[in-house]
Amino acid sequence: MSKQEQPRRLADADVEVFGAESSSSRSAPIALVVSSALCGHAASRQAHVDVATPTHVDPAERANKWVVLTLSGTATFMTTLDSSIVNIGLPSIAHAFGVPLSGNIEWVLIGYLVVIAAVLLTFGRLADMLGRKPLFLAGLAVFTLGSAVCGAAPSLGTLIAARCFQGLGAAAILCVNVAMITRSFPAAERGRALGLNMILLALGVSMGPTIGGILTQALSWRWIFYVNLPIGALALLAAWCLLTERYHLERQRFDLPGAALLATGLAALTLGLSFGQEWGWSSLRFLGSMGIAVAALAGAACVERRVHAPILDPALVSERVFAFANVSFMICMLALFAVSFLLPFYLEELHGFDTLRSGLLLTPLPLTLAMVAPVSGALADRVGSRWLAPLGLAIACAGLLLLSGLTQASSIAYLVLCLIVTGIGQGLFQSPNARAIMGAAPPHELGVASGILATGRVIGQSLSVAVAGAVFTSSGGAAAGAALVASRGTLSVEQARALQQTFVAGLHAAFVVCAVLAALGVLTALLRGSERG
Repeated sequence: MSKQEQPRRLADADVEVFGAESSSSRSAPIALVVSSALCGHAASRQAHVDVATPTHVDPAERANKWVVLTLSGTATFMTTLDSSIVNIGLPSIAHAFGVPLSGNIEWVLIGYLVVIAAVLLTFGRLADMLGRKPLFLAGLAVFTLGSAVCGAAPSLGTLIAARCFQGLGAAAILCVNVAMITRSFPAAERGRALGLNMILLALGVSMGPTIGGILTQALSWRWIFYVNLPIGALALLAAWCLLTERYHLERQRFDLPGAALLATGLAALTLGLSFGQEWGWSSLRFLGSMGIAVAALAGAACVERRVHAPILDPALVSERVFAFANVSFMICMLALFAVSFLLPFYLEELHGFDTLRSGLLLTPLPLTLAMVAPVSGALADRVGSRWLAPLGLAIACAGLLLLSGLTQASSIAYLVLCLIVTGIGQGLFQSPNARAIMGAAPPHELGVASGILATGRVIGQSLSVAVAGAVFTSSGGAAAGAALVASRGTLSVEQARALQQTFVAGLHAAFVVCAVLAALGVLTALLRGSERG
């Protein structure tokens, strides 16, 4: 795993962003709660923007619940598919514009990811103020238009700008899809609905590499963006005609300083994690990014404690169930996203498989997740998520320990078994945990809760690549893998065996660290207590 490859792989953190239940949460609430305690009551100002906010659930929304789930699932599938497709098409894009697979081409992925991380929380607050339907429609329109511009981009600069614009649309979709489902389904059906939504998320993750490979080879890289156009256009038309949302008017103000500080902090954090391996973890650029992130998020915490209508309500993010469930979800992403990050290196560098075959061999995990998530969600509706979430993470931890036992001689059947066990654990955890998070949020803050969930996914996945990549690299695995690829066919048996053993040792160390993190997630899931609703 070369330094040039690392940032590109890291930008895959957005793969499940839309992926993984599409959703994300946690690190923002942690930063807010911790630094709020330090900052006290700092002064701030709010922009004088008067808006309307929903204050009750209209019966028509509940009557339309399956329409809401279908549209939300479609948008989830589209954004997830886009994330996994683009990474497959990146080599073709680089070739078309005559640039190397390092440098500016990385911004096709990282620019998109940074924009999403920066605005998710702000968009979630706007959804609570203006209504979820307007944000959902705007997100679909911007994402679809951005896809069209990406496909027609005449230069790399235009493509990067269009991807950033597309990221705004993806963020608007991500900050409302879980909130729309939560508002439309009663508590007794909410877990099952969130699990069904996860099926489409998992399908987007698993189908992306195959569809991307076919489109790139049969047509051109431009079609990995054009494929979004019919899906987005039909979803936009259906949402415009079928979604129902009514609300009473209530005068509020928008927290502009808080939004700016949160966006700056989250963007700097995501950027630093994305380029940390390339820049060096002790470099001035990385430390500067982290310094800006810490200062901005600490400032945001001070602002949010003072204003009347904050972007992030301190009472919400310090609520026990909400806080611990979000922390558990972030840890889940931190521990488990490393699987989809590290295993392609194992399959391609150690076994010599091509990208398409490697992608197919990884599909047991998302497909198992898709099968288990609706069942676990329905079970959570009946018995609650108090014990399901920690049980799921414990099973996922076992899957990571099994993965740590991979060697060059391991069979494909063993790899598939590891992925199935991990997928069962992840599916058993995610739907009940998401149900607990959204159930802990009051109705007027569902957009923010959904935005926190999505933000946590992005940050957790970014941290996963940073941590797993650092362990793998420091253990010599990355250098060994690169040497195996560069010298394939020219090494002696002893040299090849030594490099393979070093690679496997690095993989083992990374998965053991991830298993320890998953065990920590089991503890935080147990500490959160029982949810309401």
